[in-house]
Amino acid sequence: MPLSEEELRLLEQMERALVEEDPKFASTLRGTTLRSSARRRAIVAAVCFVLGVVVLMVGAIFELYPVAIGGFVVMLASATVAVTSLRSRRQAEQQPGTPTSQGFTVHQGGRAGRKSRQRSSEGFLDRMEARWRRRRENGGF
Repeated sequence: MPLSEEELRLLEQMERALVEEDPKFASTLRGTTLRSSARRRAIVAAVCFVLGVVVLMVGAIFELYPVAIGGFVVMLASATVAVTSLRSRRQAEQQPGTPTSQGFTVHQGGRAGRKSRQRSSEGFLDRMEARWRRRRENGGF
């Protein structure tokens, strides 16, 4: 449920008062955005991937197979980190409730989130029970 004009105005006033009273605490609450931290992780992972390629090639050239395997493991781990950070970055761009550099945001929670989860799990349980009944009626597995 979206906030009314008055509630938005009150939140902005509270934010301004917090920034005036304790600017260091306010900057701590703002933190970094999910996009920038995901971008930073992806860049670090790319650099580690390149270093892994170098270690793999050095190990292969000098026939130091444990070193080459270590380079491959570094490449694999950095590729995994890069893919997960890029996925989280896309999700952060799609979600409207992510922190921005302009101020604080309101995250939806409470009963609204739980109701949707319960409905989906009830549907799942109903389908499983119907499958079980059909199997029993048809003479087993």
